[in-house]
Amino acid sequence: MTEHTVVIYGIKNCDTMKKAMRWLGDAGVSYRFHDYRKDGVDADRLAAWCTSLGWESLLNRRGTTWRNLDDALKQGVDEVRAIALMLQHPALIRRPVLEAFACIEVGFSPDRYAALFS
Repeated sequence: MTEHTVVIYGIKNCDTMKKAMRWLGDAGVSYRFHDYRKDGVDADRLAAWCTSLGWESLLNRRGTTWRNLDDALKQGVDEVRAIALMLQHPALIRRPVLEAFACIEVGFSPDRYAALFS
């Protein structure tokens, strides 16, 4: 594997991100970290993730960012509105999103990561 063929996207202070990055480090996987909050997220990349994974699996409806949104913004969310909201509020994107090889994973599971890197 060439250096930085693995990219992990998320927010640095997120506990799930810390677990995922710790797992990658312990497994000796070289990766590049992309911070949504600091570096933003590319609209085309986000749209591609939605196509691959489904926007529902990417939209984090559990976090404080979602809870703090105006109720009118949350009503009738579809893919177009979800992408617009995630671009405007990157913390609405579930974490982490991992791009490795030709795969995209959302969320952290030691078992899924182990299968991907075995």
